[in-house]
Amino acid sequence: MAKMINKTLLLTYSYLLIYILLSSGVILYNKWVLSPKYFNFPLPITLTMIHMGFSGFVAFLLIRVFKVVSPVKMTFEIYVTCVVPISAFFASSLWFGNTAYLHISVAFIQMLKALMPVATFIMAVVCGTDKARCDVFMNMLLVSVGVVVSSYGEINFNIIGTVYQVTGIFAEALRLVLTQVLLQKKGLTLNPVTSLYYIAPCSFVFLSLPWYVLEKPNIEVSQIQFNFWIFFSNALCALALNFSIFLVIGRTGAVTIRVAGVLKDWILIALSTVIFPESTITGLNIIGYAIALCGVVMYNYIKIKDVKATQPITDSLLPDRITKDWKAKSSSDGESPRGIELVDEEAPLITSRLSHIGRTQLGTHTAA
Repeated sequence: MAKMINKTLLLTYSYLLIYILLSSGVILYNKWVLSPKYFNFPLPITLTMIHMGFSGFVAFLLIRVFKVVSPVKMTFEIYVTCVVPISAFFASSLWFGNTAYLHISVAFIQMLKALMPVATFIMAVVCGTDKARCDVFMNMLLVSVGVVVSSYGEINFNIIGTVYQVTGIFAEALRLVLTQVLLQKKGLTLNPVTSLYYIAPCSFVFLSLPWYVLEKPNIEVSQIQFNFWIFFSNALCALALNFSIFLVIGRTGAVTIRVAGVLKDWILIALSTVIFPESTITGLNIIGYAIALCGVVMYNYIKIKDVKATQPITDSLLPDRITKDWKAKSSSDGESPRGIELVDEEAPLITSRLSHIGRTQLGTHTAA
């Protein structure tokens, strides 16, 4: 029994390590590809379209050719009213986020991303999916103050890059809220593969419009070398990140996921200063980010406490593993808005929704 537990823990922490490495790696890789100082491919929309095209193609193979995953029942009405607007904001968040790499450092971008809970809370209140609460508001205020202090301490502060990044954060926050309002109210659950299958092609189409206006002329004029292996490996890493998030959600709890996210941010900030020497971090940067992080941690605690308060009392009567799997199944059935969402900036299609894995494990336990 102890050997089985140790093996499970080892597998869990291995998945967490893979997620942290892939998430950090994709961000650093994108920065390296886009930066004029390194690979010099300053076309963020083109890079994002490569990711969407590759992800959509792989999802098509898995669903339609190899039939590894079953497609969901998607009607034209649901696609137009739900998938299309979600894809539009998803494409916008990736476009603005990748464009920010051209103007500001990876370290400062990670500090700005502390605003994600603030943006999500504001959008949820505006859309009526959450209520304005004093405790949450104070946490959001603390996060905002921390980000302002960190921005004030940024040596290479760039207003254009900051606006791009913050706009991308709010676009992603609105996408999350729309996913809750539109998809989940219709009872539609998308796992990682079906998410990519339906949303990636639609996002590709949306991105083609700004690409035609902003980047196509530059591609024709400038002599930009296209290295197949660079872009293939970059897109493959982004796709692998999607699936690693899926594995992490299936193996860990909400607290572990939150801690892993915070750890990843600190590792990424440290790594970026080593890989990209121009990314200088000041003492004020660290102080501001630490203040913002305190607000984020307190916000996470409130959300986790809310989730525990809404769980049925019968949870305590079940073995730990069954309880965990039941929560995984509840997440896949559309209860994640009240719970914990793992949102990764490089693979934001996937939140805490599980596909057949959680259901299969629960069925196995109950059958025994």
